[in-house]
Amino acid sequence: MRFSYRLLLTVLLFAVGAQSSQAAGVIRGVVSDPLGARVPAAIVTLLSNGITIGKVTTDGTGSFRFSAVNPGLCQLEVVAQGFESFESSTVTVGDTPVDVDVHLQLGALRQDVVVTATGSETPVDETGASVSLFGGGDIEAQNKLDVLEDIRQIPGAQITQTGQRGGIAHLYIRGGESSFNKVLIDGVPANYIGGSFDFAQLSNDSVAGVEVLRGSNSVLYGADALAGVVNVTTQRGSTPSPEIKYSIDGGNFYTMKQAASAGGVLHKLDYFSDFARLDTKGSYTNDFFHNATYAGNFGYALTPTTQLRATVRKTWTGLGTPNGIYLYGIADDSSQKNQNTAVSATLQNQTTSQWHNLLRFGYGQFNQVYRNPTPTGQQDAYGDYLGNMVNIQGANGYKATGQGILDYYGTYPSILALYNARRSVYEQSDYRFYRDWTGTFGFRYEHENGSGLTRDNYSYVMEAHGSIGGRLFVTGGAGIENNTVFGVATSPRISLAYDLRKSANPVFGETRLKANFGKGIEEPSTTQQASEVSALLTPAQRSQFSINPIGPQRSRTFDAGVKQSFRQARTQVELTFFKNDFYDLITYLSPAQLVSVGVSPGVVTALAGYGAYVNASSTSSKGIETQISTDLGHSLRIQANYTYLDAVVTKAFGATSYNPAFPAIAIGAFSPLQGQRPFNRAPHSGSLGLFYIRRQFTGTITGSFAGRRDDSTFLYDQFYGNTMLLPNRNLDAAYQKIDLSGRYALKPSISLYTGVENLFSEHYMGTIGFPAAPFTIRSGVTITLSGEAWNKTH
Repeated sequence: MRFSYRLLLTVLLFAVGAQSSQAAGVIRGVVSDPLGARVPAAIVTLLSNGITIGKVTTDGTGSFRFSAVNPGLCQLEVVAQGFESFESSTVTVGDTPVDVDVHLQLGALRQDVVVTATGSETPVDETGASVSLFGGGDIEAQNKLDVLEDIRQIPGAQITQTGQRGGIAHLYIRGGESSFNKVLIDGVPANYIGGSFDFAQLSNDSVAGVEVLRGSNSVLYGADALAGVVNVTTQRGSTPSPEIKYSIDGGNFYTMKQAASAGGVLHKLDYFSDFARLDTKGSYTNDFFHNATYAGNFGYALTPTTQLRATVRKTWTGLGTPNGIYLYGIADDSSQKNQNTAVSATLQNQTTSQWHNLLRFGYGQFNQVYRNPTPTGQQDAYGDYLGNMVNIQGANGYKATGQGILDYYGTYPSILALYNARRSVYEQSDYRFYRDWTGTFGFRYEHENGSGLTRDNYSYVMEAHGSIGGRLFVTGGAGIENNTVFGVATSPRISLAYDLRKSANPVFGETRLKANFGKGIEEPSTTQQASEVSALLTPAQRSQFSINPIGPQRSRTFDAGVKQSFRQARTQVELTFFKNDFYDLITYLSPAQLVSVGVSPGVVTALAGYGAYVNASSTSSKGIETQISTDLGHSLRIQANYTYLDAVVTKAFGATSYNPAFPAIAIGAFSPLQGQRPFNRAPHSGSLGLFYIRRQFTGTITGSFAGRRDDSTFLYDQFYGNTMLLPNRNLDAAYQKIDLSGRYALKPSISLYTGVENLFSEHYMGTIGFPAAPFTIRSGVTITLSGEAWNKTH
């Protein structure tokens, strides 16, 4: 009987074991990169309830396999050098094999692919140009509201914002003026005619990436690419099933933001649509900001080799403009409304394996209305309106006491409306004619309309890029601009990148050298066009005095540097020297100043006492940029940069002013004097970022730093005197802005997030007179209603 029990027990155990063996499952798959290439030597970890139950390495074909896996819920983690870590959704193991194909995304220390340097997708290390890419993962991790906050993390780029959220924000690249940058939204020029652009109007909603080229590139982008290029791209739909997201958050200063988006892929169509609305107030009277943004990106594969894509970004903003609270002691009651639109339609065709063609239509329209309903302040004997009695002090230690003119005598309400529009057609053809050598040929037509003036401009692009011996990468070309105002101008450019040292050493890795030289041009604004010398004369007078139209502003930019990798490319250090010359800059000169630059007295007489815009002034800058980025492991990454800038005004005609309290100090009241530094450009600037991205939690700490800057109070006292002016040198104080953000996924479909700006509530001013926002905090939730996150929970 005992034997029978033992036999029965043995049979039962064998049966259970056999059944378990039959039920044990298989998980298999392939790991590939974003282009579909297989990734060998990737580490694939199998988890059950967070516990590691298996680990394998992909073979030479990128394949992996787990056998004899117990039935139940499992999850995969994949790690490969150069790629972001991957976590799969939960998979159910049963009797049949489970196939899980993994598509890795390029990692933080990746070989970035950029387009601003060559016009086509090129690894950044093969361009020779100074290009920085701020990707969507970093944008989401930092949880910043505006693109301007992303740009603060880029070396050589300084952002100055006048006041709190919504205040005008200027970008200065390597000492250039804020109007010297070409700004593109999905390939569509977004500048006002003449180059100006207000980054306070550009939110981070639906932004997939921000690419910044530091240096001129009028070869590819024509006028306005004098100091740099900023290219902002919109997100695309990527999930097989629709992904619908809704976010809502709120914070101090009556801040509320809502955003809703839908995106996905349906057969040959990919689609993405997003609408967001932000409402907030500042810490002063009449300091509010509203931003409503719609963005859409729709692509359709007409054939396997032909794709049509349409993008749209439209922004409606409204803000109060209280003016310089610190300078007047009272808030103005003015306000401003903006409506900006950027639309593109792009047709791309891979005609042959070597020949690619692109045709893009772009439309940009920019409307701005500034309204001052009533004069603010105390009216004086001249009919002007004064601010309160204030004591102002610059970071240089100089002080002044008095009342500045806030609103001038005139008719109220005072309304100023500005309108700019640009329609463009761009055709580009890329042909690979030898190994990796590609020639680019392009043609651009632009029709511009602003201030009642219209222009028809034509640009021609010729460029080639490729490698010599697989180690020296060359990009060179020339652009020809035929502008309605100044006629024909050319702009050559060449860049070199050289792999000095290729090494598999685990500590001391690859060494790359780079160099870049280019010339840039910028067209006059319509205001400058209307008031330049030629425009103010009759045709007979132009012929009599042989007066030519105003010319383009010009630049020569050069940079050279070295990039060194360590720890199997997990740490990278880069050092870059740059030197820029900006010349033939357009300046408004009085009649006497016109004579001093060579305009004949007869012409000045014909101007009937008016001044005019001419190409007359110049500036130069040089400096050093240092960058370091390192992956510390355990999902922790650090990046930092520091820039030293030595910028000087080499030729200027601004009137010299003197404050009676400082009679020996020459002051530039409205522009810097010759020999001084340009306004708002700090000799010392930098940033620091600490990123932690791990499964359900993402956390970042970022900081941006700027040293003292030259500036002006731009004030007249009640007698039109200079007693409220302070010396320009180091007028603006140094500041440090520290921000914090975090995001936690409760489940794949729900995540909580918070963002803090100016963590230590530092009382700083981006420009004197305009205090920045103190400690601000926003917290909210994102709900993903469908798509991949929905599938993970169902």
